[in-house]
Amino acid sequence: MIEQPHYIPLRLGLLSATAADPFLTEDLLRGIQGHEGVDLAKVVEPLPEEDPRWRTEPLRELIDDALHQFKENRTEADAWLAPRLHAALRLTRREAADRRIWNHLALGVAPDYVVWRHASVPTSGSADSRVAEARFKGAPDRQCFSRLWWAAELFRNGEDYAPVVVACSNQDLIHSVMRSDLVDHRPTAQALVRLLQSGVATTGRDFTGLMAAINTAGATLVYDAMAPDEWRDPEDLRRWIEEAETAPPVPRHQLPTGPEEETTPENSVETLTEYFAELFETAPVRGRAPQG
Repeated sequence: MIEQPHYIPLRLGLLSATAADPFLTEDLLRGIQGHEGVDLAKVVEPLPEEDPRWRTEPLRELIDDALHQFKENRTEADAWLAPRLHAALRLTRREAADRRIWNHLALGVAPDYVVWRHASVPTSGSADSRVAEARFKGAPDRQCFSRLWWAAELFRNGEDYAPVVVACSNQDLIHSVMRSDLVDHRPTAQALVRLLQSGVATTGRDFTGLMAAINTAGATLVYDAMAPDEWRDPEDLRRWIEEAETAPPVPRHQLPTGPEEETTPENSVETLTEYFAELFETAPVRGRAPQG
């Protein structure tokens, strides 16, 4: 696998997909040889220097810790890194929707991590592993770091990141659920975590079938009526972001805390957990015998 670039910028910037393309070489994608970093820095658009959130050192230290701690099982790194990345890189959703930030983090700061985490396992017909370009500059549910940040954002329960750890411990849940708009409804997200914890749905086929049933049975407005959420004061997030400058380093051995927002109403979570479990009994799960 490749090593980290010799030159790592001190601050995050904005790297367009077009500017990133020349650096996504076959040697990089196959983990043979990376880039030095200096030339890439020349095509990065800077972010405001006075904002402490763009410092790369805390992010690189987290990534190095993940590389070391999970070298025997790389998929387990997701559940550890997702809440810590979210807490270290305090973004608004609008900021996080800008793919250029994630392009730069993946290609300019930690291409070695992307290759390590997402290199495919060589098959009998191929001697080489390879990383899909989408892991560097793809959609939010595919890009290496944006998928973790958004998973933490969608599955956290107020300041509590514990549901994120559960969600990210199952790759099938992330892949099957994050593409649905319904997961932005907090009681829905928490109910899905409960179903995973209880063992009702555990596989990719389970969640694909369950999400099909959920989408067929209703839309976000329907579930919001069944299981209303609390209004979230945007000042809580704004204050959390402003505290980035004085915040201590993200803890390694315990979960960090997110914005001090209201937690998801427990009654709403219980209502949807029960309802979704009933839907799952007749959901179109491939390979499962039809329920009588």
